[in-house]
Amino acid sequence: MSYTFAAVLGVVGAVLIDLVVLRTRLVLRAVFWATYPIIVGFQLLSNGILTGRDIVRYDPAAIIGLRIAYAPVEDLLFGFAMVLFTLSVWVWLGRRGVQREPAAGTGDWLLTWLRRRRRPAVSS
Repeated sequence: MSYTFAAVLGVVGAVLIDLVVLRTRLVLRAVFWATYPIIVGFQLLSNGILTGRDIVRYDPAAIIGLRIAYAPVEDLLFGFAMVLFTLSVWVWLGRRGVQREPAAGTGDWLLTWLRRRRRPAVSS
């Protein structure tokens, strides 16, 4: 399977999950498309750094060859699928009452331990 085919498959899958399975319909909302360029900007920045410095390399036979900021265009498709899927699940869970009220946890054991050991500051 080529990288291009996998990226297109990811987009189609994410859109189907959004529209048909979870029915969150984020891709039909203007607010999704109005804020998505922010994500694309940071994605191009990070992909440009990783591929421009040869940290990540792609097999030329597996991609179509079109690049944006050094990264193959397929990376934008994968990024879109990942963001859409994540947001769709988040909205779906929110509609089902999963943690309706934001609540911070007490932290892990290290934070608890540090809080207990904290000493009052000495004023001069």
